[in-house]
Amino acid sequence: MALSKSEQDHQDMRNAIAALSMDAVQAANSGHPGMPMGMADAATVLFTKFMKFDPSDPNWADRDRFILSAGHGSMLIYSLLHLTGYKAMTMDQIKNFRQLGSITAGHPEYGHVPGVETTTGPLGQGIANAVGFALAERHMNARYGDDIVDHYTYVIAGDGCLMEGISQEAISLAGHLKLNKMIVLWDDNSITIDGAVDISDSTNQKKRFEACGWKVIETDGHDARKVANALRRAQKSDVPTLIACKTVIGKGAPNKAGTSSAHGSPLGDDEISATKKALGWDHGPFEIPDHVYKLWKRPGRKGRKAHKEWKARLKDSSQADDFTRAMNGKLEDGWLDALQVYKDSLAQDPPKLATRAASGNALKIITNSLTDMISGSADLEGSNKTKTPATSNEIQAGNYGGRYVNYGIREHGMAAAMNGMALHGGVIPYAGTFLVFADYARPSIRLSALMEQRVIYVMTHDSIGVGEDGPTHQPVEHVASLRAIPNVHVYRPADAIETAECWELAVQRDNGPSVMALTRQGVPPVRDDAAKNWCERGGYVLKPGTGADDIVFIASGSEVHLAVEAAEALAKDMISARVVSMPCLDLFLEQDEKYIRSVIGKDLPKIAIEAGIRQGWDGLIGRNGGFIGMNSFGASAPGADLFKHFGITSETVIAKAKEMIG
Repeated sequence: MALSKSEQDHQDMRNAIAALSMDAVQAANSGHPGMPMGMADAATVLFTKFMKFDPSDPNWADRDRFILSAGHGSMLIYSLLHLTGYKAMTMDQIKNFRQLGSITAGHPEYGHVPGVETTTGPLGQGIANAVGFALAERHMNARYGDDIVDHYTYVIAGDGCLMEGISQEAISLAGHLKLNKMIVLWDDNSITIDGAVDISDSTNQKKRFEACGWKVIETDGHDARKVANALRRAQKSDVPTLIACKTVIGKGAPNKAGTSSAHGSPLGDDEISATKKALGWDHGPFEIPDHVYKLWKRPGRKGRKAHKEWKARLKDSSQADDFTRAMNGKLEDGWLDALQVYKDSLAQDPPKLATRAASGNALKIITNSLTDMISGSADLEGSNKTKTPATSNEIQAGNYGGRYVNYGIREHGMAAAMNGMALHGGVIPYAGTFLVFADYARPSIRLSALMEQRVIYVMTHDSIGVGEDGPTHQPVEHVASLRAIPNVHVYRPADAIETAECWELAVQRDNGPSVMALTRQGVPPVRDDAAKNWCERGGYVLKPGTGADDIVFIASGSEVHLAVEAAEALAKDMISARVVSMPCLDLFLEQDEKYIRSVIGKDLPKIAIEAGIRQGWDGLIGRNGGFIGMNSFGASAPGADLFKHFGITSETVIAKAKEMIG
């Protein structure tokens, strides 16, 4: 039976995706052609009939967000961006897929490609980011109204995304919050790299989503009309929707379709030739007929019209300036003045306080002034102190205007959702858990850094000071491991003033994430001046020696006061010790060599003091430098007893200093 005009148009458009995907993977001699070929039909329907976007302005605030969670199938999104008219995605970029210097990386990278909303590839991250996108959309909608914010978050996810544990954290949170503008199209092709899905998994995914409060729609992923009908039903749902698109991986390939061999390697010239013949695509490599380009430009024109209408509504809105400010990530005026008043009060009467409590106090001031900040905790609010009077209104299903998210015991999902919120724009997410559980969130923290997102992780209970909970809950290697991630700033403040200063820096940092490593136990003040933010360069001379320096102590967090005590004791023996506070080693190492030397000296012996492992300190103290810290796991005992047990005391510092000076 001959195809109708609309059916033929769809066939040509989906074939263009398949052809570009096959050709690019073949030219690169690496990549994943099967998923783009299998989801070409569903993606064509989504982009031509449902997606709201404007290729001439990829950052339009009220565009629909499309997230390719199955990032290995990157040629799907690259093909879509090229065909719909995103200027940056030229045919030359397609031809240079996976090559050095191109924007068409093996997995989509945010910031490199206009139209790519988030970096995906680590499976499950995209669907979890999407929860944050959808949550930010609902929050901004509650704040600014339907005329300014009203869009969908669409996801294409594969079997691998749904197997990853983070997907459960993500879908259960989305279902609980009834994020009905989140729609996931599942590429249900039953194939993984090693073979059929059923060799490793027998989960009924549809029932799993239903159990988490999602609407589930089954459809033939290769039937355009059925996919369109499923999307229309999803848009009317009052809960998030999973559309289970039954597909064939490598659709159209005569010998490899439906097999794992279509997943992650080029099809080969002969198979590509046979596939194009089977699809009725009589064009050479990277050839797209003009009439197909014209068909693909239609949805962009429709989007430009919607964008123009939106601009008119925004112009007429009394909230236009504030909305634009928030979406541009610009902080509201006055917050630094309010914070300075608070810091001055601390300087007048420096408190002995756990830095987690000091953090909570600083946040009361900051969140009262910065209304874009959205707080939360992984079921540890009483410990993390992230909820403030300004953020006490909780976000729940039907109440998206609040500023506090109960993430539940979902550290990984929480971190990924915060990435999505930050990427969406308009909000500054921060949330807390115990530092030891940074391990659960680490893949998403790494992506925060890779994507240069302003996400703030509040990590309390930062050392053996946790005490009786024992070594399972006592971070030892965690600060070092987080510092090892490029572009992460780990702040470990020594007292209340430093904590406020570190928050000031973290909030202003708009090109990467920050980790606030905070104590459970009270720490004495080490500062009584707040006229200047001494933490702004990562480290500084807290206490100069009493004369020509004999030795330098470099400490962070709860160990800074030990260095001060040791220096004061040594002064009585006519030994001059300089005390350097190092709240952010990462930031300090970004400074120029002149400043670094002015703080730590050049040839002086040095001792680093930190209740963690030595890794990362040798660059400052040298291999022969002294280190007072941990070289094993902790133990179950009161925190004060553990510091003595492991020799993290001022007495140990004094003895080590005398040994090194000779």
